[in-house]
Amino acid sequence: MPLVPRRAVVPSSLLVLASRQGGLISSTQADAAGVGSTRRTRLVRDGMWGRPTHGVYDPTPGVRYGVDERRRRAAWTGLLAYGPGAVAVGSCALALLGVAGLPATLVPEVALPAGRHHRPRDGVRVRCFGETVPLEAVRHGAALVAGLTTALVQAVPELGPRHALAVLDDVTRRGLLSAEGALEVRRRVVGRRGAAGVRDVWALVDARAESPLESFARWDCTVAGLAPDELQVEVRSTSGRLLGRADLGWRIDDGRWLLVEIDGRDVHESPAALLHDRHRQNALLGTGRVDVLRFAASDLGPSGVMLRTLRAHLAGRRRAPTPSW
Repeated sequence: MPLVPRRAVVPSSLLVLASRQGGLISSTQADAAGVGSTRRTRLVRDGMWGRPTHGVYDPTPGVRYGVDERRRRAAWTGLLAYGPGAVAVGSCALALLGVAGLPATLVPEVALPAGRHHRPRDGVRVRCFGETVPLEAVRHGAALVAGLTTALVQAVPELGPRHALAVLDDVTRRGLLSAEGALEVRRRVVGRRGAAGVRDVWALVDARAESPLESFARWDCTVAGLAPDELQVEVRSTSGRLLGRADLGWRIDDGRWLLVEIDGRDVHESPAALLHDRHRQNALLGTGRVDVLRFAASDLGPSGVMLRTLRAHLAGRRRAPTPSW
């Protein structure tokens, strides 16, 4: 008997469905496609399918996913494990809503209809928020997710300040959360477990932050006593032409600026991007009015290269704020 090609064991309808659900399907969906329990057991045993948790299957194991897709897979793991009535909540809801700034690894978490309690299983948390966070679910594609404001109230106090700032910066910059909405989130977070840990975040939320890495860097600098004087500092030629813009800026001696650029891999690693960055940096330095430092994600953190380098460059050189030039 000829060997069946690996891809042939998965009905195409299931592959299409899985592509919309983080690469996953439920046992109910597999049954509907004609892949029953006995066959699923054999597929998992033979390594043809994966089973991340009870009742959830991966019909294409071995596929490598990016960070964003892994976050969405975590959310879908919980939703598929607990069925059509389950609602993605907290960070998992934010992941499905496309919010940036979340941790790379998320724990699947859902809430059930009518606030039902259920013991967690296989790493999936079932949350019962009670009256402190009314569950306002919205449909996002095929998924039920907590609405943005509710998801932020659930997630922010549990994220820790670094990721909380990045998340709040992102939704503010993209116009997903208004000033009034931010005040509501802050009010509803008060008194929740973890709220004290993000107390200092609210005053730092800034729509000018253009990436989570910038938010992380700004938090690290602020905690270290090196808070930048400005974000998105524009540098212009003597004729007024915009030469470039830097993520973070500090006013230093002789009316100069120390500028910091945080390089994200997706944005800065292509050959065209590298060439553009080099030309832009040369133009900035050519003004004679700025120093430029560049850092990558691996340089951030409380004991990272960025803070050590900044301390050395700023020692004795910082100036009191003056009008921007």
